[in-house]
Amino acid sequence: MAQVELTGIAKSFGEVRVLRDVSLEIRDGEFVTILGPSGCGKSTLLRIIAGLERQDAGRIRIGARTVDTLRPNERDIAMVFQSYALYPHLTVAGNLALPLRMRLLSWQQRLPGARWFSPHIRAVERDINRRVSEAAALLQMETLLPRKPAQLSGGQKQRVAVGRAMVREPRVFLMDEPLSNLDAELRVHMRAEIAQLHRRLGVTFIYVTHDQAEAMTMSDRVVVMMDGQPLQFSSPGAIYSDPVDLRVARFVGSPRINTLPGVTTGRRSIDLAGLELPFDVALAAGERVTVAIRPAATGVAGQHGLPGSGVPGLSGRLVHRENLGSDLFLHARIDALDTTVIVRQDPSAIDAFPLGMQLQVDIPVDQALAFNSAGARIRSRVVARAAAS
Repeated sequence: MAQVELTGIAKSFGEVRVLRDVSLEIRDGEFVTILGPSGCGKSTLLRIIAGLERQDAGRIRIGARTVDTLRPNERDIAMVFQSYALYPHLTVAGNLALPLRMRLLSWQQRLPGARWFSPHIRAVERDINRRVSEAAALLQMETLLPRKPAQLSGGQKQRVAVGRAMVREPRVFLMDEPLSNLDAELRVHMRAEIAQLHRRLGVTFIYVTHDQAEAMTMSDRVVVMMDGQPLQFSSPGAIYSDPVDLRVARFVGSPRINTLPGVTTGRRSIDLAGLELPFDVALAAGERVTVAIRPAATGVAGQHGLPGSGVPGLSGRLVHRENLGSDLFLHARIDALDTTVIVRQDPSAIDAFPLGMQLQVDIPVDQALAFNSAGARIRSRVVARAAAS
């Protein structure tokens, strides 16, 4: 078993608190991504799991063992770094074999020529060569084994870094933004390769990134971190459609979620600059709230129903268009709220939306989310329109 359990992890560098009471339970064989902006503490947390940093407080368990006092090489983990960390003077085969030789052979046994005097060393070397060949075959890089890192592309170097971790047959893989140095097309390719590798190996992966596309496409569950604390630990689908904190809602999703300032009315509704949304929230009248809705859920008047169907709408002026080929995003300035709302449309409709036109942005209440003044999710209930009217 390679379940990873973190309890009350805290870390400070001088006066700066980097991690605050982080507790997570990662299941055996799970692919978990730690997602967050730069400086949120995600890489520090990964280094603490690896044993490269020591936490100020808290406990780490890997499987049945508490590993707080164990050195990195005793924790049965393997780490893939952002910089690849390949030895330039060694071939790919040499880079793959090095962690095994360091683990399985003493320094005397690694001396040049020592293998000729010991059948045991030769047996260990054969096992190392076998594991290197298996890893190279799995990652489809057999032809790269004689090359040195300077002769490899960025994607090939990344494969070697992953292969070097694989040959150790660890119980847990730790990956610290391993794709950040690759171009966009290669990142997409390597995302698929890493996800497939996880399925083949069936071991626990803990992956750190600031790229939400990586987190959402590869993970079983995602930890969203901000300011040294996990805000939500859920499936990618729940992180996107059911965020528990406004910061999570804003960070995940592209384009960014629309946020609209409102006030509770005490009439089982929320007022958005005169537009009443039939939301029943457990707050007194006059409380400030934020209503959030994804661009994909919005529309312009008449698209979510015929005129007069009751879909609430906000009047705005079209100030910008983004045609991405597969999607058209309209940016409408809602003057009554002093904010801009993004609406997704079919690109074929671009001629129907000239810049400067006035339009009504539909706000389907059943797809909107509400957050209180502290940013916490309000579990609201949509009131039937007949009751609202």
